[in-house]
Amino acid sequence: MGPLGLITVPSARMDEPGTVRAQFSGAEPYIHAHAGAQIAAPLYIGVRQSARSSSMREDPDRLYPGVDIRLRLVKESAYVPDITLGLQSATGHKRMAAEYIAATKRIDNFDITGGIAWGRLGSAAHMSNPLKAVSHHFGKARSYDGEEPNAPENWFTGPDIGFFAGVEYDTPWVDGLSLKAEWGADRYAAERSAFDHDAPEPWAVGASYTPRDWVSMGLALIGGDRVMASLSLQSKLKKWPGRAAPKDKPEPVRPLRAGEAIPGEIEQRAVAQQMVLTGTDTDGRTIWTWMETDPAVPVPRQIGRAARSIANHGGQSAEAIEITPMLYGLRGPSVRLLRRDIEQAYANNSGSPPEIWRNAVIAGNAGENRKQPFRMRLADMREKLRLIWDTQGSLSEEDSGTLYRTGIIAETRQQLSRTLMLGGALRLNLKSNLERLNTYRPIPARPVREDIDAFTANAITLDRVYMGWFKSFNADLHVMAAAGYLEEMYAGYGGEVLARPFGKTFAIGVEGWQAFKRDPYTGMAAGLTGDSVFTGHINAYYEIPDTNLTIHAKAGRYLGGDHGGTIALRHRFDHGGHIEAFATATNAADFDLFGGTTHIYSGLKLTMPIGNLKPLPRGSAIRVTAAQMGRASGQALDHPLPLYEATDDFSMRRIAGQWNEIGE
Repeated sequence: MGPLGLITVPSARMDEPGTVRAQFSGAEPYIHAHAGAQIAAPLYIGVRQSARSSSMREDPDRLYPGVDIRLRLVKESAYVPDITLGLQSATGHKRMAAEYIAATKRIDNFDITGGIAWGRLGSAAHMSNPLKAVSHHFGKARSYDGEEPNAPENWFTGPDIGFFAGVEYDTPWVDGLSLKAEWGADRYAAERSAFDHDAPEPWAVGASYTPRDWVSMGLALIGGDRVMASLSLQSKLKKWPGRAAPKDKPEPVRPLRAGEAIPGEIEQRAVAQQMVLTGTDTDGRTIWTWMETDPAVPVPRQIGRAARSIANHGGQSAEAIEITPMLYGLRGPSVRLLRRDIEQAYANNSGSPPEIWRNAVIAGNAGENRKQPFRMRLADMREKLRLIWDTQGSLSEEDSGTLYRTGIIAETRQQLSRTLMLGGALRLNLKSNLERLNTYRPIPARPVREDIDAFTANAITLDRVYMGWFKSFNADLHVMAAAGYLEEMYAGYGGEVLARPFGKTFAIGVEGWQAFKRDPYTGMAAGLTGDSVFTGHINAYYEIPDTNLTIHAKAGRYLGGDHGGTIALRHRFDHGGHIEAFATATNAADFDLFGGTTHIYSGLKLTMPIGNLKPLPRGSAIRVTAAQMGRASGQALDHPLPLYEATDDFSMRRIAGQWNEIGE
């Protein structure tokens, strides 16, 4: 079904954090396609499309999508196994829905697994459901089929449960080859009821072969009368070679000091190093400056390069360097470095980033009394064109199968003043199959995103054109406002306020937008249909300590006028990419061909930088989204610059985590 396991039963094993996995498998009467990601060490989330089909060459008779979640409860130790809680089709069709607790222990070359299951994987009914002792709710009759989607009220219910077990043996004679045997508790109850299916015996034996880290193949015999075959492709994204920008050599630090510090000369010298320093001044002991940052480069690296330039041209007497980073008019913390530490590390080779960190002072509002520059050198601040390869796909459609679209977005941002920015983007639609989306679904008179196929049918569209205003009252409080074509399907105006106390692990904000639906049948989709809606949310963020994980929760009104909330978990990699899993629940429901409804909108988002590859411009990226398409409920405005993302590089977690870049 996709997550790590034996043949038809799951194990408790997890991938390394940041691993993404795509799997294709077939065993009569189903073919499965799965895509998922190890969001964090204990959490795996995937989306799956299961199709009833007698042949991969024929159209499926029926589709059964679902979202699968796995949470590790206990990590393996010398005497304790890995223990994992799994939700198969946590949301999705009931045909594949199951919950389980699996335990796996390593003994020499053997991985031994055992567990209990509810729903499909426990339909053997080996014993009474023990959770009935907790509440009568868990003992209620459970349907293994039906058009209403599986939901939390169905989890761990049913009068009985089943047991499963298995073993995997890593062979010593062929690297990457393992043998598997299992006994499952899936008795194909829904299939026997729906079309008199001849269920196989519950045992299975097979083999798995992993010739490379990125590919695995499996072959098994199930119950003696059917064959299972699978192919899995996986990648550890933390080893991604891409970066948002190429690296070059920093300016060498001169070991000798000379002359006097001249702020104007310091700023001019910085331009030669492709840095924008403004408002530079000195009191003879400290040189301070404001630095307009490049969003494609880690802030500590830019601080280090600015400090090198200031150290070389700071005269004889100044002993401290204070740099306040800015982006689009938003300000970060003041970073105060000892000039001696910079010279020792990069002129005399007798220091290091940790030693610079030991004496550094990083404070959110320490430099707020410094005079901010009124004007910027705009020619030096323009963010040049970047390219985004954008692919969207859905495995979660009951009537349309697998849907996809892919295109290239060319985007630029131009700073007009210290707080005013002009942004724009064009989208080139390359390939899609969204003409299948509304074959059976009627498009409403006032669509939200149900007309995405019409937008995709345009070869070129105006993705965004907007004016943005940004301001930080201090390093803890930020505001923004924007107006124009805010995203592919909506124009509008509105703004956001974010309180993000520097050095804390939480942030809270509010946003509101008056959105106007764009007309895909006009040139460049620039026309408006006349429909408008107010959408707004309260946002809360929490950084999980000692990790790169952020929880984002929001509640409010969505584009369809529905009310509800979203919970998202984002993992950011050191190279600048990130992966995010999200789920939205509202008081509105989307319908499908078979009469079912769902209040849940969920998916995965992956963004990986490629700006260091020639001839691509800096800031370029690959963006992949796996989520339901053409939906009306739970749809939020994708406005161009959320404040939390714009200020993330200024956070203590990001500065501390990337501090070693100060010397590069």
